[in-house]
Amino acid sequence: MLLKSNEKQNNMKSLTIKEEEIMNHFWENGEMKISELHALYEEPRPHVNTLSTLVKILEEKGFVGHKALSPRNFRYFAKVTKDGYRKNSLKDVVDKFFDRDYLGVVNTLVKDEKISLDELKELIKMVENQ
Repeated sequence: MLLKSNEKQNNMKSLTIKEEEIMNHFWENGEMKISELHALYEEPRPHVNTLSTLVKILEEKGFVGHKALSPRNFRYFAKVTKDGYRKNSLKDVVDKFFDRDYLGVVNTLVKDEKISLDELKELIKMVENQ
């Protein structure tokens, strides 16, 4: 079951770089065992115990769930969508660094030349057509 409630996603914790890497594997590949997750890494691969520990941390944070195949064999899955995490992360950045001022974010992107005026006009058209 994927989190859809804004309430739950607003209380979402942030991910470390390694945790985000693992979540990207779950988002791209779906449900899997630790051994299957381990096989997705290129050499030098992280130790299986390290991945297992990180997945357990992700489970404690509410990002991952599991299904028991046997008493010591589990399949893990993402409980949070990538889109849900992305939206929550953006909200956190805007809240923390821009005092909830979304126009300030856009203004900063334009001033820092991360988005051109033409792109901004295109964005306005896209919003108007929705």
